[in-house]
Amino acid sequence: MKLKSYGMPTLIETSTLPECAKLCADLGLEFIELNMNLPQYQLNKIDVDYFNSIADKYGIYYTIHLDENLNISDFNPYIAEAYTKTVTNTIEIAKQLDIKVLNMHMAKGVYFTLPDRKVYLFSEYKEQYLKSIVAFRNMCESAIGENDIKICIENCDGYEDFQKEAIELLLESNVFALTFDVGHNHGIGGTDEEFVMQHKDRLHHIHLHDAQGRKNHLALGTGEMDIKKYINLANEQNCRIVLETKTIDGLKQSVEWLKGYYNEQILEKS
Repeated sequence: MKLKSYGMPTLIETSTLPECAKLCADLGLEFIELNMNLPQYQLNKIDVDYFNSIADKYGIYYTIHLDENLNISDFNPYIAEAYTKTVTNTIEIAKQLDIKVLNMHMAKGVYFTLPDRKVYLFSEYKEQYLKSIVAFRNMCESAIGENDIKICIENCDGYEDFQKEAIELLLESNVFALTFDVGHNHGIGGTDEEFVMQHKDRLHHIHLHDAQGRKNHLALGTGEMDIKKYINLANEQNCRIVLETKTIDGLKQSVEWLKGYYNEQILEKS
C-alpha cells in the first residue's frame, strides 16, 4: 500500500541517504524529511545531482527540517547573519531539488531568571525582535519568488506571546505556513493547539507521532492520543504528514497501524 502524502524523518539508524531512501520506498512512504542538524545533510554536503539521482531511483522526494538551533533574530548580528544566510542558501537548494517544504522552529532566545519569573529577551526587546522577523520575512519572499516553496513554522514546547506575534507577522506572507507537531502539543497539555487552529487555513505540514503523558515520538497506536482526529485534520487541510518516530521499529509500527486504519476505512465505505 502506497501511503500518499506520508513521509519519514531522517533516522540515526539510517546513516546514509540510500539507506534512508530504500527504507522509505520499502514502507510505501513518499518522502524523506532531511534533517539539517545531521552532518551528512549540511549545505556543503548536499550534492544536488546525487540527491536527485537517489530520489529518482527510489521514487521518493524530499522536504527539509532546518537546523533546530536556527535563530535569525539573535542580537549578535554576525550570528543572525549566518543563520539567515543558511536559510537563503537552503532555499536555493530547495529549488534545485524541487523541495516544497522547509520546516522551521521558532527560537525563544535567551532568558533571564528573576526571583519570580523568566524574562525572555525577545519579549523585553520586542520591537527589535519583531523588526528582525519582518526583515526575515521579506528576505524569504524575495529568495523564494514565484517558486512553490513554503517555510512551515513548527510548534515545540509551548508558544510564548512574542512568538505568536512573530508568527502572525510571518503568516502575512504566502511563503510561510504552519507545521503542527501533534505529539509536542500533547506533551505540554495541548496549549499550542488553540493557536494552530486559529490559523488552520495556513496549516500545511504535520509531524505525527503518538504520546503518553510528556513522552512523545512514540509509534502510532502505542500511546494515548486520538491519532485519527489529526489524520482527519491533515486530510481536511491537504497536509503532508511526517511519521516522526525516532527508530526504524517505531516507523514500521506506525506504517502498520496506518495500513490497518485505512483498511478499516475501506471496509466501512464498502
